[in-house]
Amino acid sequence: MLELQTNLKQRSDYTHKFNAQAGRHGWLRLTPAYSVKMVEEIIGRYGEGLNVLDPFCGTGTTALSAAYYSHIAATTDINPFLVWLAQAKTARYSRSALEAALNQGHQAIDLVERGSIESAPEPSIYKIERWWSKKAREFLCALKGAIIRIDPDRSQASDLLKIASCRTLIEISNAAFNHQSMSFKDEIKTAVQCEFKQVFFDNLSFTVEGACDNPSGDAEIILGDARNLHDALENKFDLVVTSPPYANRMSYIRELRPYMYWLGYLANGRDAGNLDWTAIGGTWGTATSRLMEWKRDKNSWFPRELDGVLGRIADKENANGALLARYVEKYCSDMALHFSSLRRILNEGARIHYIVGNSTFYGNLVETEQVYAKMLKEFGFIDVEAAAVRKRNSKKELFEFDVSATWPG
Repeated sequence: MLELQTNLKQRSDYTHKFNAQAGRHGWLRLTPAYSVKMVEEIIGRYGEGLNVLDPFCGTGTTALSAAYYSHIAATTDINPFLVWLAQAKTARYSRSALEAALNQGHQAIDLVERGSIESAPEPSIYKIERWWSKKAREFLCALKGAIIRIDPDRSQASDLLKIASCRTLIEISNAAFNHQSMSFKDEIKTAVQCEFKQVFFDNLSFTVEGACDNPSGDAEIILGDARNLHDALENKFDLVVTSPPYANRMSYIRELRPYMYWLGYLANGRDAGNLDWTAIGGTWGTATSRLMEWKRDKNSWFPRELDGVLGRIADKENANGALLARYVEKYCSDMALHFSSLRRILNEGARIHYIVGNSTFYGNLVETEQVYAKMLKEFGFIDVEAAAVRKRNSKKELFEFDVSATWPG
């Protein structure tokens, strides 16, 4: 059996665990470095042994950070792929599981090289040829087939191989990440199979190294809707740290689709649109057409201060203004449902921190942080504060805020 490399030893310096370029936080390119650092700083203000909740799991940053600080963490997400990823990131891995992952990785590549494996079918991603060259797609299909063949029961080792595969499929793709949203490079990569193999081995080593550091606390990852937390969670919590979706129409399903298609969480574009519709802030694919059919429950609470900005966004001079006004209205309505549900699962004196950015539509500023503050006060929270923590981009009016409050009980 292959021995673990010496660089896979336990690391004593805690700061390594929160380097977004290494360790578990860097397993997929979905968590910016500043977000990891911000979460670490907030959690570090509190003592150990708290029940910590992140109701918008994402890639599991808060849950993993809380577990390293010896808290009991729980996190929810409506996306089953993110639930799986967070479970893999927060799991404790034995030495035998890490060795098995390395061994199985070499076995998988051996099967690919010998051509003695039935390749998995290509996922039905729209215009898949702009994502990967023909040779890259052949390699990825063969690799997926080999991993399924070697470990059909989906052990911990299989999870690590799949994460390494996810990193690999992006690295050998034609996708570019030099903008806020995913784009494609002008020239298709033409690397040969031997280079694909080395990319996979490098990513497997990176993934296994990150898995060496086992958190001291526990983390529970739950599939659930943030608008109905009281249905998904049985415990009550002392601390909430999260970064919810922003009101900027950025679809997380759109960004996650290469992973979700290759791992079988999506079968077609309609699946993607339907899942995005269930998420707060999702308006991609079929979710966009459904948005104009949505009507807010007139009996639910809604911040009336938004009426003016919604009207300006919906101005007939703005292309798609009515659609985007409806988007902001639904986003804020969903967040009101979330905060209403949240108060039912908090202990007396619980603290909450929401890292969220404001947005602009046709020059109209949506002060999301102030909307959150208004909602929290309406639902009985005290000590509500919205503090700017980071400028977002070149637009002078766009910032990220830490909206914090206390639940009096």
